[in-house]
Amino acid sequence: MSLNIIDTHSHLYSKDFLEDFDEVVARAKSNGVSKILLPNIDEESIERMHQLSNDHPDFFVPMMGIHPCYVKENWEEQIELVESHLKGLSSSSMPNNYCAVGEIGIDLHWDKTLVEQQKKSFRAQIKLAIKYKLPIVIHARESFEEIFEIVDQENCAELTGVFHCFTGTVEQAQHIINYGGFKIGIGGVVTFKNSGLDKVVAEIPLEHLVLETDSPYLPPVPYRGKRNESSYLHLIADKISDVHEVSIDIVAEITSANATELFGL
Repeated sequence: MSLNIIDTHSHLYSKDFLEDFDEVVARAKSNGVSKILLPNIDEESIERMHQLSNDHPDFFVPMMGIHPCYVKENWEEQIELVESHLKGLSSSSMPNNYCAVGEIGIDLHWDKTLVEQQKKSFRAQIKLAIKYKLPIVIHARESFEEIFEIVDQENCAELTGVFHCFTGTVEQAQHIINYGGFKIGIGGVVTFKNSGLDKVVAEIPLEHLVLETDSPYLPPVPYRGKRNESSYLHLIADKISDVHEVSIDIVAEITSANATELFGL
C-alpha cells in the first residue's frame, strides 16, 4: 500500500504480540504505516518498549509516562521514575529520544479509588512535559470535565499534545481545539456503527486530527472483538476520508503532517 500513515498510539510491546511480533510489524508496513508511537503504561512496560525502539529506531518512537489506571499510592515515586528517564539518568541504555509524555490522564471508567492520586499525577506529568518541552498524550475516559479543569489551569503556549482515543462531542472537540496546541486522536471507534463519532469527526477539520489504533485494544470494523494491530490503521483513515468526502491520500498526508509536527518526528 502506497499510503504513508503514522500510528500515533499503539502498545505493540504488549504480551499480546509476543508470538507473532515480526508478522504484525510486516503487516503494518505493507499497509502503509511508516511509524508507530509507543505510549508507556507503567514501570513494567518500560523495558520492552525500550527494546522495540532500540531494535527498530526508525519505526518505533517511545513516550514516557504513567497511565492513569496504573497510578498508585506512591504516585510521587512514579513521577520521579518518569523524570529520571526524561533526564536520561536511568540505568537503561535508552537515549533520551522520547516523543511525548504519555500516556497520562484520568480514567473514571474502572477504579475510582485513587482518583485524587490520578489528578495529582496528571498535573505533575503536565509540568514535566512543559519542563522538557514535550507534548502530552492524554487518556480521558469518562473524565472530560476533570481533564478540562486541570488543562484549563495548566495550559500555556508551551503545552501541546493530543487527546488520545477521542470519543467526545463537537463541543468537547472545540474545547480541545481552543487550547491552541492540541490535536485530537481518532481510532477504531469512528468505524463503529452506533458510536456517533463519525458525525462528530465530520465537524472537525482535518488539520486538528491524528490517527491511532490503540492496539491491541478497540479494533476497527470488521475486526471488532479481535486483537487490534497497527496494520488496521488504513481502515480508520478510510472512514475519515468517507465522512470528510476527501481521498484517503489526503487524510494520510494531513494527519501524518500533523503527527510529524506535534511529536517532532
